[in-house]
Amino acid sequence: MKTKQSTAIASIFLLFFTISVHAGQSCPPLGTKADPVLQKGLEKSIQKLNLQQAVDQKKLCVSLVDITNPDAPRMAAVNGNQMMYAASLPKIAILLGAFERIERGDMKLDAETRDTLTRMIRNSSNTAATEMLNRVGKTYLANLLQSPKYRLYDPARNGGLWVGKEYGKSPAWKRDPLYNLSHGATALQVARFYYMLENGLLVSPRGCVQMKEILSKPAIHHKFVKGLLTERPGTRIFRKSGTWRQYHCDSGIIERDGRRYIAVALASDSQGSQWLSDLIVELDDLIFRTPPKQASLLSETKS
Repeated sequence: MKTKQSTAIASIFLLFFTISVHAGQSCPPLGTKADPVLQKGLEKSIQKLNLQQAVDQKKLCVSLVDITNPDAPRMAAVNGNQMMYAASLPKIAILLGAFERIERGDMKLDAETRDTLTRMIRNSSNTAATEMLNRVGKTYLANLLQSPKYRLYDPARNGGLWVGKEYGKSPAWKRDPLYNLSHGATALQVARFYYMLENGLLVSPRGCVQMKEILSKPAIHHKFVKGLLTERPGTRIFRKSGTWRQYHCDSGIIERDGRRYIAVALASDSQGSQWLSDLIVELDDLIFRTPPKQASLLSETKS
């Protein structure tokens, strides 16, 4: 018997079917459906952690993409297209905007700029984020996120990454069109950001390498980092999290022992930080006990 979330995911993965490409580059589509084995494993992991009620109430959103075999990515999600307040997690959008400006020659990636971007991501500095948002330009960033090139905020997919406010006490300048959020995200759109990053499809291949380096070596050890470094030593994580009141978010590319995957979780609960620390360990176990998919089976997920 299908669970509520498994009956609701039939169409959400269309978001991944077309990935923006640059100069002839391409990467495999993630298909229009969840990988059945990974999806079942994700649902069992949520039930094991007693988080099913949170999923049913749309207080927990998760996406998981196994990219160990780059020719045959596999994905699963619950509440993947649910828009949620995401606190500092959308600072990854500011990072993208800065590198687009750098690529165009509007900004230079000098030592000062690199330091500001690094503090914005690794230390989640609100001062650095506000400075960089204003250098990139609020309108420029909003247009970039909605552009055909990226579609990282897409009303047809219930939204996505949005930065409509400085990170401070100033009022919002433009809240997202669908949910009136100042800093928002969906789990699938964040996963899509990392998928394009890993495949060199954000800005340029060189820019992706530089952005991934900035996302490495997180300075705040909670949520995903707490769970992985405590239970899975030797893990590398390229990550951005977010916290504000009851909202707890984490996201990243995770690498260890030849396996590589993208994990995103958005929670709205006072216990959300612990949820995410426990969840990432379960997701890590799920990835490691599920063999990577072979490229020859990719056609089975296409419509």
